[in-house]
Amino acid sequence: MTIEQKNILGGVHHVTAITSSAQKIYDFFTNILGLRLAKLTVNQDDYETYHLFFTEEDGKGADMTFFDFKDIPQGKHGANNIERASFRVPTDASLDYWTKRFDDAHVKHGEITVKFGQKTLEFTDFDGQLYQLISDQADTGAVSKGHSWQLSNVPAEHGITGLGPVFVKVAESANLKLILTEVFGFREAEHEGNATRFEVADGGNGASLIIEQSVDEPYAYQGAGTIHHLALGTKDPETLKYWIERISSYRLPHSGLVDRFYFSSEYVRVAPGVLFEIATYTPGIGALDMVKSGLSAVDDYETALISSGFWIDQTKEESGLDLSLPPHLFPGDEATKARTAASLRPLDTSDAHRDRSNDTLWTMEKVVERKAGEPLQ
Repeated sequence: MTIEQKNILGGVHHVTAITSSAQKIYDFFTNILGLRLAKLTVNQDDYETYHLFFTEEDGKGADMTFFDFKDIPQGKHGANNIERASFRVPTDASLDYWTKRFDDAHVKHGEITVKFGQKTLEFTDFDGQLYQLISDQADTGAVSKGHSWQLSNVPAEHGITGLGPVFVKVAESANLKLILTEVFGFREAEHEGNATRFEVADGGNGASLIIEQSVDEPYAYQGAGTIHHLALGTKDPETLKYWIERISSYRLPHSGLVDRFYFSSEYVRVAPGVLFEIATYTPGIGALDMVKSGLSAVDDYETALISSGFWIDQTKEESGLDLSLPPHLFPGDEATKARTAASLRPLDTSDAHRDRSNDTLWTMEKVVERKAGEPLQ
């Protein structure tokens, strides 16, 4: 079935991973990677678990998010998992900057290498979560990137502006490749060894998935340091409805419509251990209903449609400082809100809007040593 132009997926929307510590991942992303905490909330399927959203300046570009499931064990990388997320930086020179920054911060990293014609730099966090930076200097794609966080201590010319290719590793790739091309409208772009880069829409760094077949590797299992799911972007609730119907017609296991407030979603299992989400670029249905009711932080509906969903129940200046509970799940129920907040682990994000431009660079040792919820001295 041909996909009409208006319904073509837009690229990588967000990547959600699992961390052993909400406090440590907050410190790592804000004080070393230079991304902003755009929203501090809870996992909507497990209210005792934080859900942290890290983005560039405008809350729409870098969307790397984390769950901190209570007492979850360390995960294991291997076949049948979403292996690695990428962050886009402006130029090849930015990778030289980040190599030195990682050295100074004692962040484990590799050497600058070329993958599929783009310069990249791999690195890990305290959980062994796998990431890479990718230079946009040779990028030919049309997926727009954001603006690096203005309060970061990373120079704007080298700051992270969005998500790049996501790596998926499977024991058998033929079926996944068929799903990508026949169901989701991706096309094979190029091959390197046992990896294939697929792209959608106009392609490029922001609209690519890299599928690697790993026949002999042990299977992965999810835990701290692994990725939970990746999301691909669609325009609005109407195009999301199209994708729900399309996925259903192919009889893939899926969730149907899920309103996450900050965006609306559909979840689909595309391979063993590999969960995809389709998420709207507009705020979610509940958020748009809040705008219509006149109770949101945004003045009018048209503005809301082009705003980050994170700025609907809180202003951009407020978001990330305190716990936000989606109103469609907690409609005026103050007792439930209080119980939910009390069940969460200690976490201090009170400096989420502090100007870090003149800060001394944090080291990984400082990230790891800071106790959960302990305020900065």
